[in-house]
Amino acid sequence: MPYLLALVSALLYGAADFTGGLATRRAGVVSVVVVSQLSGLVGLLLLMPLLPPASPSRADLLWGVSAALTGGAGVALLYRALAIGRMAVVAPTTAVCAVALPVLVAVLLGERPGPPAVAGILLGVGSIVLVSQQTVAGAGPALSGHGFRWRPPPGVAIALVSGVAIGLFLLSLARTRPEAGMWPILVSRTISVTLFGAAAAAAAGRRSLRLPGVLALTLACGVMDMSANALYLLAARSGPLSVVVTLASLYPASTVLLARMVLGERLNGRQITGLACALAAIALIVSGGRP
Repeated sequence: MPYLLALVSALLYGAADFTGGLATRRAGVVSVVVVSQLSGLVGLLLLMPLLPPASPSRADLLWGVSAALTGGAGVALLYRALAIGRMAVVAPTTAVCAVALPVLVAVLLGERPGPPAVAGILLGVGSIVLVSQQTVAGAGPALSGHGFRWRPPPGVAIALVSGVAIGLFLLSLARTRPEAGMWPILVSRTISVTLFGAAAAAAAGRRSLRLPGVLALTLACGVMDMSANALYLLAARSGPLSVVVTLASLYPASTVLLARMVLGERLNGRQITGLACALAAIALIVSGGRP
């Protein structure tokens, strides 16, 4: 069950990234983040009375605060990177950083998945790298006065920082107890909405929260992102973190496929190979992980 929850969260994360990145191409990043996060918060508040009673500890709430600071920054940076770069490059780049940090921490804390799961984790990270390979017509290394100099594609530097922040967010949620229920996410989202709302208010003289033509897209983004967070939290509490976070971090596959179907971004041979590797990684992890 934790593996299925992690996979569904990956699908929702990828769809949320796609819709959020698409919305930021027509509206400001702060506007999209505030409205999308607020829609997710409202959805969770409506659902809370229907959930089993929970008893969060002080530590659980503090991890929620940590998730707010890291997750909010990660999402804002990610949406900015998606707005200025190619989705098929930005999303996988972020995911590599997002998966590496929690897996490393899980191993340092003594988690030891079985050999097939280890192979699946490595293959999963490799699939993310392959999916990020982009062929651009006429692109090549930039020539400087001292020879060739490589320049990262637009948005990649921001995507790397975003990946670190998202990795810390995933790690923070995973450190909460099952008895805390959804309270850590509620705390996290409340703080992030407050912070981004304050940022939007400070910038009100230059821009507003109006989302011309992308309001529905932004609302859908927030609901999918919150749903993905909830499913990931449940999966991380019931399964090995190194395995769960790897499955959840396969979200670039759905982002890339949506970019292909909706925006017409073409997939090259390496990206197709990466998608195939992702499927193989899922099979290895599910067969060799220890729930």
